[in-house]
Amino acid sequence: MEKSVQNGWPQKSAHREEVAVHVNTTSKNFGDERRRERWLSKAPQAGTQLCALDDIDIPGAKGFTFGDGRDRFDMFVVRTDKDCRAYVNACPHAFTTLETFTDRFLTRNKDQILCTTHGALFNLEDGFCTSGPCAGKSLVPIPIDIRDGEITIAPT
Repeated sequence: MEKSVQNGWPQKSAHREEVAVHVNTTSKNFGDERRRERWLSKAPQAGTQLCALDDIDIPGAKGFTFGDGRDRFDMFVVRTDKDCRAYVNACPHAFTTLETFTDRFLTRNKDQILCTTHGALFNLEDGFCTSGPCAGKSLVPIPIDIRDGEITIAPT
């Protein structure tokens, strides 16, 4: 079998060559839109109550899990002195949950969201990754409503 080098990768077969070309030409966001749609399809229905607003510190965060197995959906709500935001609990880099310990989504200074798997940091207000292996990507937002001190899933 003849070896060749394409895109800096040694090749042993035509099949591997196709895989190498595919991997090297894929954009940074490959698969993100499909994953986003799959996650959002598992989100709880609009009107689902999450918790009381007072259950989350300022600043703070609280995680929620719905279902189990392949139907499991993980999300969290972040509260600041100005607002509350909700996101799918999955890092856009490795698609693992962000927290290692229950409800520990924020840095020590509580000024950014932290992925404890690889140290990625995200803005509280928009979920945009400012540093780490997924810099430039964002967490998937979940619409929420706050009425009468209760946080619920909002219509999309």
